[in-house]
Amino acid sequence: MTTITTRTVEYAADGLTMIGHLALPPGADRRPAVLLGPEGMGLSDVERGRADALAELGYAALAFDLHGGRYLGDPEEMLARCLPLLADPDRMRGIGHAALDVLRTQPRTDPGRIAAVGYGTGGAVGLELGRDGVDLRAIGTVNALTTGRPGEAERIRCPVWAGVGSQDPIMPPEQRNAFTAEMQAAGVDWRLTVYGGALHAFHHPPVDHPTVPGVGYHPRHAQRAWRDVVDLLAECLPLAEDRGTS
Repeated sequence: MTTITTRTVEYAADGLTMIGHLALPPGADRRPAVLLGPEGMGLSDVERGRADALAELGYAALAFDLHGGRYLGDPEEMLARCLPLLADPDRMRGIGHAALDVLRTQPRTDPGRIAAVGYGTGGAVGLELGRDGVDLRAIGTVNALTTGRPGEAERIRCPVWAGVGSQDPIMPPEQRNAFTAEMQAAGVDWRLTVYGGALHAFHHPPVDHPTVPGVGYHPRHAQRAWRDVVDLLAECLPLAEDRGTS
């Protein structure tokens, strides 16, 4: 039985040497690809595992780095880096473009068929790529209902799906409303899924370090959110195109 292949990739972004995780399906043909962004703590085995799962489905996947190979388990350190980053669309775009360039130039990637999926800060990066007019087939985010600079959402050229917990104090109803108003005004093909009773980062298995208040794992909704991501990709980045012509 053939298996996926994985490797680390180093690249420069945000003044740092980033260390991403590339996962590739079996074979040698070009594949639709997914750029996968992590929560604010940074790239962990959770996102690496999701990239591997996408490769098992048939996608080329790059889980990108936010912090130069570091995982910021200290909430204060994480917030000290992520809050300024989230307030600076150009920095987020720089991080996203650098990772996207790595993924696009992989021999297994079909550069015309790429989606961005992200969680928390990584999802905000994906949204900023869309607002920058990048040619993506889909953008999917969990816990990342961030709004952009006025008018720039009109550059988003693909469907956007967003998921959020109903009890997420970091992405409260006011933020949901601002995000959906921005998407609607820009004419984006958007969807929002609210997972009842879930907190922030409900998709992320428990961690062995302190977290900020309002964060909690919800196993059932975590599974549902992953299925929603896979369904988004199946709709907007179908693998059947490849299988039908191979």
